[in-house]
Amino acid sequence: MKQSEYLRYDATALADLIRRGEVSSREVIEAAVDRASQVNGTLNAICHPQFSEATVQSFPEDGVFAGVPILLKDLAQEQAGHPCTYGSRALRKNVPARDSEFVRRARDGGLVFLGRTTTPEFGLKGITESELWGPSRNPWDTGLTPGGSSGGSGAAVAAGIVPMAGANDGGGSIRIPAAYNGLFGLKPSRGRISSGPGVGEAWTGASTDHVVTRTVRDSAAMLDVLAGPASGDPFRIPSPESSWLDAMQQSPGTLKIGVFTSSPYGTEVAPECVAAVEETARMLEGLGHQVEYARPEFDGLALARCYLALYFGEVSSMAERAREQFGATDKDFELETRLLAMLGQTMPLPDYVRRRQQWNDFARALGAYFDRFDMYLCPTAGQLPAKIGELDTPAHMKLVAKLMLTLKAGRLVHRSGQVDQMAMESLARTPFTQLANLTGTPAMSVPMHWTRSGLPVGVQFGAAHGGEDRLLQLAAQLEEVNPWFGNYERLESAF
Repeated sequence: MKQSEYLRYDATALADLIRRGEVSSREVIEAAVDRASQVNGTLNAICHPQFSEATVQSFPEDGVFAGVPILLKDLAQEQAGHPCTYGSRALRKNVPARDSEFVRRARDGGLVFLGRTTTPEFGLKGITESELWGPSRNPWDTGLTPGGSSGGSGAAVAAGIVPMAGANDGGGSIRIPAAYNGLFGLKPSRGRISSGPGVGEAWTGASTDHVVTRTVRDSAAMLDVLAGPASGDPFRIPSPESSWLDAMQQSPGTLKIGVFTSSPYGTEVAPECVAAVEETARMLEGLGHQVEYARPEFDGLALARCYLALYFGEVSSMAERAREQFGATDKDFELETRLLAMLGQTMPLPDYVRRRQQWNDFARALGAYFDRFDMYLCPTAGQLPAKIGELDTPAHMKLVAKLMLTLKAGRLVHRSGQVDQMAMESLARTPFTQLANLTGTPAMSVPMHWTRSGLPVGVQFGAAHGGEDRLLQLAAQLEEVNPWFGNYERLESAF
């Protein structure tokens, strides 16, 4: 299979070609490997290739995606016998003994694992520039970040290495790379996809697995492969009466959609991100939907504080696990990770619990909003992708961080009000995505706009818990009237 031919198909079409015997899985895998060999030296999207193994991997021929290649994210999507580093030197020795539920179901769906994609350390940033793997780059402009934390996956899919790749989203990590790389990215509802068997609720329920894709139908079909509870999961939520793929092909009906473009944290929003939303709103009106400018009523600063408290707790727990299980020491963690871990260790437990209980406030506020609207529309990100290295911690701030670590000044930081400043600085570029994580509601980034310089700009839609079907239906409708697949042809000759 020629590489130029391979790049013309999404995963659903490739599976159909294999099923009908027009091409073999091995030929498809070899085309994917050729593309990876051509572009990965520039993009640094794959950190753990499994190319040789992929060409001989067996798969169930009756699977939805039988014989189609996929890349797994190097975070949480653990594959027995293969390293899963979480982007950290501290977890280089982490070789799981069993598959995660994501990997098991993907394998049952017939997918062939081509390797693992890069992520920032512990998935903590909206960029993918770990000290372990180095920076990953955006195929639309290699001087820019592909976003994070599923940045390697986003870059790999946009550049055509694979038609879809594993991703997960605890604060925007599916939607941000989708927006920056011109892809479709759906973050499902809390509980829709099992995080088992090693985890009950990933990131206290804020995070979930899924994929980034070039087409809506691939995302819907992959949800069919992945969705549903596993034994021991904390709860289960109702599924649609038909498959997600079938549900996607139905009309969403006339929707009432609330629109907002101002940051919930009061931070600056780029004109291109606002323009993408306004352009999409006009298109929605043309499709017969009702559009009204209105935003959910909640305390943005409180949400930022609650989200950062989640960071503190999760990072300190992960760092401790790396020390206990793999003998990690301070030098194995990046400086910012060590600082977050210290702040987690020194945050009073009642404060952490109170922040976690506040998630209910945001869920109730969003629930009241969905009493009026079927969905919301807003920017996916607040800014265009940063330049590689632009968000590196300045030298003077590194000195301050080292001093705080030396003095073990975590409790002082919590009392000083500096946490509010940290929250604003860390979330300023991507202020729109965390709401869906803390409320457990589904949200998607749709590649509706390109700038004059050729950069993609995603817009975000969110729905009430369990509302993936209507999100997919609307996305399919938008894909039909504003098809974006042809834009990827520009990347074919870029490498």
